[in-house]
Amino acid sequence: MLCRGIRGAITVDSNTTHDILAAGRELLEEMVAANDVHVDDVAAALFTTTSDLNAEFPARAAREMGWKDAPLICANEIAVPGSLERCLRILLLFNTERRADEIVHVYLKGARLLRPDREYDPQG
Repeated sequence: MLCRGIRGAITVDSNTTHDILAAGRELLEEMVAANDVHVDDVAAALFTTTSDLNAEFPARAAREMGWKDAPLICANEIAVPGSLERCLRILLLFNTERRADEIVHVYLKGARLLRPDREYDPQG
């Protein structure tokens, strides 16, 4: 079994606790569903936000989903001029038998602009 990473990003409507947690939950649920991740297989998750999102720790969304034992951490993205605003990113590390080319990376809402080569369709 290998430890692999899933990348995901989503734009957040506004800098509020509600919107940050809702976006974090939406993105995490899509990443988990697209890759058939079980919480026991999670090695760690890194949540980052742009500097304009500071009303809440986005990792709280995972805790509220029952991720009690998974190591989680939050950080800020580098403030590159002209980069996408109000963006929440997740790097989810999990143990799997999947090959790297079988991992589905998830980019939602305005964050689709970050990786147009990774078009994600939640319907399959």
